[in-house]
Formats: sequence, C-alpha cells, structure tokens
Amino acid sequence: MQKQSGSGQSSEGALSGSRPAKDRLLDAVIEHFSSDGLADQSLRRIAEAVGTSHRMLLYHFGSKDGLLLEVVREVEARTKAQFLTAGEGARPEQIEELVRSMWQYVANPALGDFERLFFALYGRGLQGDESFRPLLKDNIETWLAANGRLAAAAGLSAEQFRAHARLGLAVSRGLLLDLLATGDRAGVDEALEVFAARYQGRWWEGQAPDSPDAGETEATSEPAS
Repeated sequence: MQKQSGSGQSSEGALSGSRPAKDRLLDAVIEHFSSDGLADQSLRRIAEAVGTSHRMLLYHFGSKDGLLLEVVREVEARTKAQFLTAGEGARPEQIEELVRSMWQYVANPALGDFERLFFALYGRGLQGDESFRPLLKDNIETWLAANGRLAAAAGLSAEQFRAHARLGLAVSRGLLLDLLATGDRAGVDEALEVFAARYQGRWWEGQAPDSPDAGETEATSEPAS
C-alpha cells in the first residue's frame, strides 16, 4: 500500500512558502517519513532527503530525539484536527458512526510507523527519559478536551463527558497497540464495533453521572423501534 501523505505536500514544496523555517522543515521530515519509512533514519540521511543539512536540523530541533518528538506531536495534532472536524455539527444519533470513522482513520496502515514511534517515545517518557517527558505532560488533557467535544455532541452532561472522553481515548489507544502488536485487524475491528455500538440508543440519558452501572442495562438491550 502506498503510504498516506502526512501533509499533502512534497518535501520540496514543504520547504517553500512563508511559514517559519522550523515548521517547513517539520512538514518536509513528516513527508519524507511517510514515503520512506522511519527505519534506519540517521539525522544526516533525513537532512539529505529533505534538502537541508544536519546542522540545520540540530539548530531547530536540538537532537534527533528532539526532532522525533516534534514529529510525533505534529502527527498527533493533525489527528486531533481530523477528529474535531469529523465531530463538528454531529448529532447524537451519529456518535457511533463518528467513532467508527475515526477508528478507520487512525487504523490506516499508512499511519502505522508514526503510531509505533508514538508508543516508543511515550514508553521512554514513562521510563523517566526527560527528553520525552513533554509528550506525557499535556497529551492526555488535550485529547480529553478533543474527545469531550464528541461526547458533548452526544448530549452528555459536563459531569458525564470526561469519563466518556477518557474511555474513548483508552479504547482507541489500546486497540491501536493491539493492532500494531498482533496485526489482527479483524479482531480489533470487532472489538471497536462492540465499543461503538454502546453509543446506540442514547442510553446515558437519565442516568446519574456518578452511577457505576449507568447504561449497563440500556447498552445491552435492543434499540427501540
């Protein structure tokens, strides 16, 4: 499968224009990784591929680890933007379809290398590597805010939506890790469908926000005809 372009530009195009030099370099590096993969990428090889020098990459990003961190952050930002665009104007009855459509986006094999990189760097941050601590600091909160917009579209109260947002993030990341580890696309798609289907029928309405059993009966019952 041809790799999906990260920004829709060639490396040459990404380096032209009026955007700040660091942003243009980052676009070009993401485009290079999209087409060439992330394996065996020295800083000098990356620089040559995007038409710059390794000194310029060091100047803007500090180190190869600094560059990889910015790549992960940018790809995450683009994914969040896609998520928010998909959720704009969503109606409650569309929530389960939005869950499915976003899963199809993030589970695209073209993003697999970037997602492996994300989990690798996230793991290093969890192990105490200070280079990647910034990835941990705001990542969960920004995704909870993005998920919150989708939950709000479903008519959830402010008290309810945060738990649903956290659940959605945990499910998507857990299934992505499963997919990357096992390659069992049919299995993870089936599991995602179980999760998406729980948003059928607006079962959360009328439930106390702090009720641990909220939705259990309604979520497993047949929708009203």
